[in-house]
Amino acid sequence: MDRERADLTGAPATMLATLYGRALHSRTANPVLHDPYAEEAVRRIDHDFAATGLRGNDALSVALRGRLFDDLTAVRLAANPDVVVLHLGCGLDSRGRRLDPPPSVEWYDIDLPEVIDLRERIYPARPHHHVLGASVTAPDLLDGIPGDRPVLVVAEGLLMYLTEADGTALLRRITEHFPAGHLICDVQSPLATRWAHLLNGAVRAAGARLTWGVRGGAELERAVPGLVLDEERTFFDVPGLERVHPAYRALLRGMGGIPALRRLALILTMHFG
Repeated sequence: MDRERADLTGAPATMLATLYGRALHSRTANPVLHDPYAEEAVRRIDHDFAATGLRGNDALSVALRGRLFDDLTAVRLAANPDVVVLHLGCGLDSRGRRLDPPPSVEWYDIDLPEVIDLRERIYPARPHHHVLGASVTAPDLLDGIPGDRPVLVVAEGLLMYLTEADGTALLRRITEHFPAGHLICDVQSPLATRWAHLLNGAVRAAGARLTWGVRGGAELERAVPGLVLDEERTFFDVPGLERVHPAYRALLRGMGGIPALRRLALILTMHFG
């Protein structure tokens, strides 16, 4: 089997840790997120995945977050199967394949050109699935994407790597380009972004930096006209945390009682239009 090189550094390289975490957890006896695509991708890529900085319970945490994003996305697709999906900062995530949306959905996997180049070497093309190699901060990002129907924006592990100016500009361009839509994203607090390069093994191993700290959905509502918060979850609210190691679970319980630590990472669902 031919193996593909993954010469990525900085923020793009962190997606290799996420991919590895999903693959490792998918191989367990009773995975919360079964991802054979991640397993195959790890086999295909010529990379030292042990150097990604993934530790201990990280694989389960990655799978739990991915499963929640899958479930939230599936709910929106079921409610409106005639949407454009923008999967921003998609990396090698196989969400569009795992969920297998109906042909009425036009799905766009969007990431930097070097990431999309690797993605196209790993995953075969699919009808109604498009790949776009571009920075999400590019002003012309949406120029080739029809804006005549609602959009579902999925941004997992992305916004914290943007500057506040670039992130709000991206969200404003989306709300101006489409008549209506929903946003599913995760954000990290200013405290989390400040210390991520020390405490997050994957971020440290990739030499990446987190730059945009968001305290909650209300901040995005103020920054992006028309964007409305529907639901805000902390990581402590993610289904399946009872499966983590008891010692780690005890640590989470302690952290969950401290407001600043409880809100280090949030998963937001929002809408506009």
